[in-house]
Amino acid sequence: MLLVLDQLKDQHNFTQTEKRIADYILQHPSKISTIYIEDLAKLTYTSHSAIIRLCKKIGFTGFREFKIALSTLVHSQLYTAEQVNANFPFDEADSPMTIAKKMADLTTETVKKTFAQLNDELLSQIVTTLAQAQRVFLFARGDSQIRARSFQNKLIKINKFYILAEEYSDGYWNAASLTKKDCALFISYSGIVPQYDRIMEHFHQEKIPTILLTGNKQSTLLPFAEKALITIQEEYDFAKIGTFSSQVAFEYILDTLFSILYAQEYRQNLLSLKEKQHLLQNGLLSD
Repeated sequence: MLLVLDQLKDQHNFTQTEKRIADYILQHPSKISTIYIEDLAKLTYTSHSAIIRLCKKIGFTGFREFKIALSTLVHSQLYTAEQVNANFPFDEADSPMTIAKKMADLTTETVKKTFAQLNDELLSQIVTTLAQAQRVFLFARGDSQIRARSFQNKLIKINKFYILAEEYSDGYWNAASLTKKDCALFISYSGIVPQYDRIMEHFHQEKIPTILLTGNKQSTLLPFAEKALITIQEEYDFAKIGTFSSQVAFEYILDTLFSILYAQEYRQNLLSLKEKQHLLQNGLLSD
């Protein structure tokens, strides 16, 4: 389940009444733990039933369960790092150390928020798909391709050689070469890449396993993905200084997938590591 505040901010299927209730809660989150449903109805010019319908729409059994979840979140935030704007985390008046602190807080909060959106079953399914694939092709562009390259580099250490599908602008050619024994991992925070729509639709028709890592739960790619891992951050598509939050989230998720793959053959990977270290330090490949 997504974080409570994120569910209230994502109002695409809310009625106008529900939006009014959600907006009030977002403006006064710390007051909700002590408020009665009658008072909330009066303050928002709504009704008991409208509040309960909203609570159920975002996954709770009623207002009481919703209050507990929101209160827990608000309480925890009192003891966490300062909230930082993911799009403009610093300004011109900040000192170097102030900027360093804000970037540390943004990184920490991004990882925590990403972790809260993961679940054991999906991670296990994704890793199983990756482990069983004969070849894995990575589809990623821009900053996301840097994350993909980092993931690719780590996997070499455990004898897994993933392929950057678009390294030489050969995305379509590589896509035509995949078989059902392979797997395609798409990494796109916006989830809006017209070329990927066609490639993923082709994979869907050919029953080629696909995994999508995105920050957009409205992505047009989702219907074609066999498995999708969505990590929502407070980051816009364009109006921002940099892709700080989204790329921290992607790096954390890919590191997690690598670690799970490593743990599946932990002793064997450790033995291989020792053998390679010996070869690089004392063998013909040593400097």
